[in-house]
Amino acid sequence: MLAYLIRRIVNAVITLLVVTLVTFGIFFMVPKVTGSDPALLYIGKTADAVALEGIRTKLGLDDPIMVQYGKFLKGLAVGRDYVSGNDVTHCDAPCLGYSFKTEQEVTPLLISDIPVTLSLAIGAAVLWVLIGVGTGVLSALRRGSFLDRMAMTGALAGVSLPIYFTGQLALLIFVYWLEWLPPSAYTPFFEDPVAWFTGLILPWVTLAFLFAATYARLTRANMLETLGEDYIRTARSKGLPERTVIGKHALRSGLTPLITIFGLDFGALLAGAILTEQVFNLRGLGYQALTAIRQNDLPVILGVTLLAAIFIVIINLIVDLLYSVIDPRVRLG
Repeated sequence: MLAYLIRRIVNAVITLLVVTLVTFGIFFMVPKVTGSDPALLYIGKTADAVALEGIRTKLGLDDPIMVQYGKFLKGLAVGRDYVSGNDVTHCDAPCLGYSFKTEQEVTPLLISDIPVTLSLAIGAAVLWVLIGVGTGVLSALRRGSFLDRMAMTGALAGVSLPIYFTGQLALLIFVYWLEWLPPSAYTPFFEDPVAWFTGLILPWVTLAFLFAATYARLTRANMLETLGEDYIRTARSKGLPERTVIGKHALRSGLTPLITIFGLDFGALLAGAILTEQVFNLRGLGYQALTAIRQNDLPVILGVTLLAAIFIVIINLIVDLLYSVIDPRVRLG
């Protein structure tokens, strides 16, 4: 198990290095393809030639790509100094550079957005797993019943309806018509837990409705397949309680593919739920990424991309380790 963990960590580090190389290469090539000058994006189109040259020197934009990439990796590890004559600007590790538009360090800018996205992702994930898996199990146990048909109809609606429609509809009904909830907003949990909960419950439910639909359908299909296996009939013939047969044997076996999908979904959501954050005006990583794309703020785009890759790699590493806990066959193999 330890050897497997070491291999997975090494693979994760290699993956992140490849991601940094690819994304930095794109970052380097975009201005050349579009004909834009990063120095102009940083100080504005009215700058004179001397100021532009100073910015190019300070940011190292005139260096070859591999030199720039080496400085970028060094900045991630130990920080970086941007030097132009007597002007020295220090960027603490992990340094992702400076925003072209706000002239702020990218790392603190993104770190300040992480609690918003993290709160949104965790709350929604808890809801969609509980609702989706629970609905799928009940539908499988009541196959062909009215409950089964209604649950699968709701799941079909959840898969089909886009988030920007369900989000706007939820705002219209629960915030503006019924006035049951305040407008969605993020409040730090330790500052006011009640405001944190009430401000995020609507985005949670909206996201959970979308994802739970997929999990309900997959859980139902996996459960129906598992319930027909010989070991399930053997467990029942031994007189095991139905709760043990379903919970310990059938559901546990059917969770493996769900964990894989959960890792991908949750990792992607941690990278920023762009549409959800836009609809509910939550300024998380997705909102920051979309703003950076609109403003052509390349350092922020690069930072969000790398942060997303880190989240996805870490979540997938955790998922791989969970396989051995849920399915003993993986551990023994």
